[in-house]
Amino acid sequence: MSKFGGSNDKKDVPGISSGSLSDIVFMLLFFFMVTTQLRETENKVIVKLPQATEVAKLERKDLSSYINIGTPIRSLQGMYGTDARIQLNDSFKTVDDIRDFIAAERDAMSEVDRSYMTVAIRADQDVRMGIVSDVKQELRRCSALKIMYSARKPAE
Repeated sequence: MSKFGGSNDKKDVPGISSGSLSDIVFMLLFFFMVTTQLRETENKVIVKLPQATEVAKLERKDLSSYINIGTPIRSLQGMYGTDARIQLNDSFKTVDDIRDFIAAERDAMSEVDRSYMTVAIRADQDVRMGIVSDVKQELRRCSALKIMYSARKPAE
C-alpha cells in the first residue's frame, strides 16, 4: 500500500442544502412588493404639463382623484379623433360622467377621509380652456371643491 493517493475509495460530496433557499426567495419577494409602485391608471391621453409658478405637494396621494384632459394617444386617435378628451380612471368620459366618478371615488373612501378628498386636474398645455372650465363647473356642482392643477416644476 502506498502512502499517497493509492486508495480507490471515493468520498461522497455532500449535497447543497436548500433549507435557506425559501427564506431568500421570500425576502426578495417582500423587497419587491415593498419597493414597487403599481400604476393606478393607464394614461390614454397625451399630457404635456404647463410650467408652474408655485408648487404644492399633496400630503396624501391616496386621497386624490385624477382627471386627465388631453388628446388621445396615437393608437387611440383612429377611434376617438384628435380633439381633447376627458379621461376618468381608464376610460374616456364626458363632463356629465364626472358626477358619477366623484361619487364612486367618495364611496371608496372612509367617512373620515371624504372631507380631505382632492381632485387633481392634469390638463395638456394646449387644451382649450372651455373644457377645463366645464370640468371645474361640474366639480362645483358635485361639491368637490378642493382642486389642484398638475404642472411641471419651475426651472431653477
